[in-house]
Amino acid sequence: MSSVTVSIIGFTYRPCGPFPCNDERTCGLSECFEKEKLSFAYPALERALAEKYGEKVSLELVSLDKEIPEYVKELVAKEHPPLPIVLVNGELVPVGAISVPKISEYIDIALMKH
Repeated sequence: MSSVTVSIIGFTYRPCGPFPCNDERTCGLSECFEKEKLSFAYPALERALAEKYGEKVSLELVSLDKEIPEYVKELVAKEHPPLPIVLVNGELVPVGAISVPKISEYIDIALMKH
């Protein structure tokens, strides 16, 4: 039973962050290195979070490829977040990239609240 839900919202074949991959893999992922697409980064993130948090965290991908959910339209109109958008327990977090260290900071905060 997970106590934290992380939602990744973006276009599947668009970049997984605002900057290209670097040799240091500061995002914390290596298996998707140089592919730089959400479609490759999401499964890598899913495995990394499962390894780090087990069943405490669930991850969901909200693809914008076919349609944009109304709540995402409202979020973008109000907050103007960069893609991919990251929500932790439904709350927008200022990450804007698939990054294990950055997303983990917000997961850890959410876990402490439970």
